[in-house]
Amino acid sequence: MTYAIVPAGGLGTRMGSRRPKQYLRLGRAPILVATLKTLVRAREIAGVVVAVPESHVGETRRLLARLRVPRILEVVAGGADRQESVWRALQRIPEGAERVVVHDGVRPFIDAALVARVLAAAVAGGAATCGIPVRETVKRVTDGAIEATIPRQGLWLTQTPQAFTRALLWEAHDKARRDGFAGTDDAVLVERLGVTVTMVLGLGQNLKITTPEDLQAARAWAVPRRRK
Repeated sequence: MTYAIVPAGGLGTRMGSRRPKQYLRLGRAPILVATLKTLVRAREIAGVVVAVPESHVGETRRLLARLRVPRILEVVAGGADRQESVWRALQRIPEGAERVVVHDGVRPFIDAALVARVLAAAVAGGAATCGIPVRETVKRVTDGAIEATIPRQGLWLTQTPQAFTRALLWEAHDKARRDGFAGTDDAVLVERLGVTVTMVLGLGQNLKITTPEDLQAARAWAVPRRRK
């Protein structure tokens, strides 16, 4: 069976809001709720463990119950960073799970087809992520000055969901903890084991809502378009 982890333990300091960004509204519901409802549309997902700020655990449990978000196994206290939040949630995934999907709590614009594609790649190779190829010119800049132009061939912007066998994800996190290594996603932890992670074409609209500008764009996309 496949279970999902949704890390949503950040405080969202770049958003400049008093409330963590995952609780800001997107349409009629908080961003986190919109993300979870989209994720569980994927029929492959048997259950979800959500990691949130410790001070928001009770509130989140009540919120998800009130809005009847299905297949929530547990809401746990996240850690000081994303990696620690995933590790804590991983402890609550049933031992009999074959695969684990990890998806950011502030990426609400995925669809069930993307989850299925990433999972299919993980079934074939053990580990998979999604992303989109870099299409614009990339430059390395320091203090406003261009240092170098980076060839964009082969460069991808990585997204979530990412999917792994449960055993592989556990080993990757365990090694990172022992080595004191901090990664920006789960795929890099698996790469450190020498395992190839398959890249699947993601979605252009798979925005990670991080800044006020992101939220403004997300709210515009979330508004149903009126028929002409």
